[in-house]
Amino acid sequence: MNSKLWYRKPASDWLEGLPIGNGRLAAMVLGQYPRERIALNHEWLWSGKYRNRDVEEKSQFLPEVRKLLLAGDYKKGTELANNAFGGSGGKSGIPTRVDDYQTAGDLWIETPLPPTHDYHRELDLETAAATTIFQATRRKYSRTSIAHLEEDLLLTHLSADGEKITASISLSRVFSEDCKLTFETSGNTILMRGNIENGIDFCVRSRIFTSGGKLEVSSDREIIVSGATEIIVAVNIGTSGNGNDPEAESAVRDIDPKEWPELLKQNIASYGKHYRGMSLELPIEDSPLPTDERVGRVKKGEHDDGLPLLFFNYARYLLFASSALGELPANLQGKWCENLNPPWQCDYHHDINLQMNYWLAEPAGMQTACEALFQHIERFVPHAKEAAKKLYGCDGVWFPLQTDPWGRATPESWGWAAWNGAAPWLAQHFWWHYQFSLDREFLKKRAYPFFKECAAYLESFLFEDENGTLQFAPSQSPENRFRGSGDNHPVTICVSASMDVELAWDLLNHAVASSEILETDSDKRETWKQMLAKLPPLQVGSKGQILEWNQEFEEVEPGHRHISHLFGLYPGDQIDPELTPDLFEAAKKSLELRLENFGGHTGWSRAWTACCFARLGKGDEAFEHLEHLITDFASITMLDLHPPRIFQIDGNLGGGAAVIEMLLQSYREELHFLPALPASWPEGKVTGVRARGGFTVDFSWEKGVLTEAKIKSATARPCTIVDAADKFSVITQDGKDVETRKDGHKLIFDAVPGIEYLLAR
Repeated sequence: MNSKLWYRKPASDWLEGLPIGNGRLAAMVLGQYPRERIALNHEWLWSGKYRNRDVEEKSQFLPEVRKLLLAGDYKKGTELANNAFGGSGGKSGIPTRVDDYQTAGDLWIETPLPPTHDYHRELDLETAAATTIFQATRRKYSRTSIAHLEEDLLLTHLSADGEKITASISLSRVFSEDCKLTFETSGNTILMRGNIENGIDFCVRSRIFTSGGKLEVSSDREIIVSGATEIIVAVNIGTSGNGNDPEAESAVRDIDPKEWPELLKQNIASYGKHYRGMSLELPIEDSPLPTDERVGRVKKGEHDDGLPLLFFNYARYLLFASSALGELPANLQGKWCENLNPPWQCDYHHDINLQMNYWLAEPAGMQTACEALFQHIERFVPHAKEAAKKLYGCDGVWFPLQTDPWGRATPESWGWAAWNGAAPWLAQHFWWHYQFSLDREFLKKRAYPFFKECAAYLESFLFEDENGTLQFAPSQSPENRFRGSGDNHPVTICVSASMDVELAWDLLNHAVASSEILETDSDKRETWKQMLAKLPPLQVGSKGQILEWNQEFEEVEPGHRHISHLFGLYPGDQIDPELTPDLFEAAKKSLELRLENFGGHTGWSRAWTACCFARLGKGDEAFEHLEHLITDFASITMLDLHPPRIFQIDGNLGGGAAVIEMLLQSYREELHFLPALPASWPEGKVTGVRARGGFTVDFSWEKGVLTEAKIKSATARPCTIVDAADKFSVITQDGKDVETRKDGHKLIFDAVPGIEYLLAR
């Protein structure tokens, strides 16, 4: 099954802990003894100092920036654009105004024990429970922690084979000069209140429930339990970040420890509705080795074909645990953070990282996780409209490259932030949600309105050159630069970088298709079609590669971590093996050139590389990069790392998306089974995977060849199977033959909702 991470020793630090979460609350369980640390988080616990920041009027600089760029003076144009549109953060040591995501503190559970043996800690992905077990004085001590979905609490259960337990339980938080902490303890409750100077308030509440024994308040932050046979420690957290009363939000009801079996059962059932909706089964036995030893052996060159399967299951778990009940999407570390000033503020990066977090959601049957992402996007719209007007004098919306949860569309990092592609890229997730679900109401009320705002920005931002081609200026390929633009610039500002063109193509096609489906805005539709016809064509360079910028410049970093010019290959669909074969080959060459120059040197970058190879039909290469993602860019608890050792969840979730891409692709609503199957997985079975066009599919394969597939459709519509014309027939679940037709190498039949169709040889 490869559904457990387990270890024979406690975590040596936070990064070796095991994460639990329900989207709103999260915790890292370290499995330590005699003093266990459970590090706590709340999705809205950001410092809040800059939550009312605003954008300045800068549109007056746009004509001069364009004049310089169109004249080919990229050095001066970049300098002026960076100063005007890039924000001041990061220049001359000035910090950005992006708030920090922060720890809520730590729950400590100390059980004075003699030396232990038979230590075991695990995270069971089937039950979403982190458990620590060890023997001491002939007794088996057990601690199990869950993030309960129905109760919306963090619960930890302690037992010792029915024997009596002594434990001290306390709360703490790392000291910060700008955060005033107060503690209050009475009865079975510990309160830790926090007030961040010029920021938000929060409250951490721990309530202790026992079977037998007694509780004694030993200080303003600690309670000692003695003589109990069973203990439940319940934690809730409240913040003022989303307008709540922290103390009211942190309420915890009375719990009888005898409820524990039912609480556990209830949580498994609620979690299972999402996690077990989709599964990947491979005939690979579970390894008898703990996870850290498995990773260590693969690092030394040994094979473990089950480790990528575990990594995939872990990705689905992490996506759910960071999104389920959330009002906010997963940030750079999901919802887990132990710092007050984390790297990159543990923020939302809109130029790959946030989007990658949700590539997995729709096909893996975890579409409900996207609700937090959609709320995040919609939260920004009012201020994003103001930003579009003040920064560039444009209609529609402008979204920042990096930000926090407050919905403030402000450029913050000098240079990096002078980019216009964030909103169109985020819009892709609205379109995917419609493609996979065919939810017309969602398209009408949420997706299409956002497409129109993004299109309105493009309508007013793009301009025609002397040849009638629509151009982008200022433009950049996120976080990358070419020579000749100034050595001190973090990015190069240019005219019509390929990614901006690809994003515009993507967005305008979504807008056109939506208006056709909804039968509305025919005049707008014609405008968008005309714009599509005038976009600059993607170009192929002297090495057979897709050009990243508007002409073939010398790259400062040929192995740059971003492969933004390949957006049209993945996650976009502009670059297609059938419709644009020359560009498809050029994209392959571009990827090879990046890797020849040591690209893919971060976890998320390696995940994107794996996805691209899968889209290219290169299963073994995709699998190889997935393995490198695990061995070169992950902790012993398989959390993705950005060098040198910084947790970033995007690599985990992007790696999971690569696995789906190997097994099923559904571009243009056509089902392509096993398009990039790695040789390491010659047999297997998938259930519950979703495809564009409103299809849900189960399928199996042997010796690398599809043997059968079961297909369900959400609506009455044609179902097209790629590479199946002369190999398969279609019957219904009760054995009736289904009429099919051929279109070259494709097999087509008319699907009806409520009927399961069997595709078989």
